[in-house]
Amino acid sequence: MAQLRLSNLITRSLSSRADAHRQMAKAALFADSSTRTRLKRYNHHIEKAQQLEARALETATRSAGGAL
Repeated sequence: MAQLRLSNLITRSLSSRADAHRQMAKAALFADSSTRTRLKRYNHHIEKAQQLEARALETATRSAGGAL
């Protein structure tokens, strides 16, 4: 039971970090920098958000015993 709670906490943490990276990606688009730099920062944060979401999904799947 404690393991399920811990995995829920980890999943929430990963999801909230992914949300933060999406917000940073949006902010990068409006930064006072060159277009190239803004796009590079945007892509970096979107990629990081996708990685975190994939880890969160993997953690949730493992904690549910693959029933997700």
